[in-house]
Amino acid sequence: MEDWVHRALARWPDVPALYGWLALDRRGRWRIKGETISRPQIIDTLNSNYAADEHGRWYFQNGPQRGYVALARAPLLLRAEDDGSLWTHRGEAVTAISAAYLDEQGGLWFATPHGPAALHEQDFDWALDHLRLGSKPVPEDALTAALALLSGTETALLLQLGSQRLPVTRLDAAEAPAKLGFVSDPQPMPGERASH
Repeated sequence: MEDWVHRALARWPDVPALYGWLALDRRGRWRIKGETISRPQIIDTLNSNYAADEHGRWYFQNGPQRGYVALARAPLLLRAEDDGSLWTHRGEAVTAISAAYLDEQGGLWFATPHGPAALHEQDFDWALDHLRLGSKPVPEDALTAALALLSGTETALLLQLGSQRLPVTRLDAAEAPAKLGFVSDPQPMPGERASH
């Protein structure tokens, strides 16, 4: 969080949290009341003050007020650069992944040091370049077989990220929040002060 946020929190510690205003869409774009935010300064502020609470609810800390974020996919959306590196929608390099999952639509989900993440849907080519069957690129029939597995089953696929090779587990997208520890549609906790 930025310094001005910490100063505001110290000055006004009991401002009610805000729900139902902010969202992060499937492509990592910020939305407020359904409208896409396009001003770079606002996007930078949102990205710099975005975090998760102890319940897995992601929020933007706007001075003393916490605005919880509805997630269309994951808390972090990853984009692939031309050199094969992965970056969060906040501009953080992803240099390690602790777990990899394949959903029923072929989407990839990851546990990263920055938090739970999903690969941007336009980066399917990156996925094909980094999924392996043994030491070889994954053939189409092996990918089809992995997609047909039950959620929670380890596939025969590996994810190659630099020197790291991770097993890929099949995981239904609906189960991703529970498995990766985040809340898609944050709501007030019992006794919590909130405004909508």
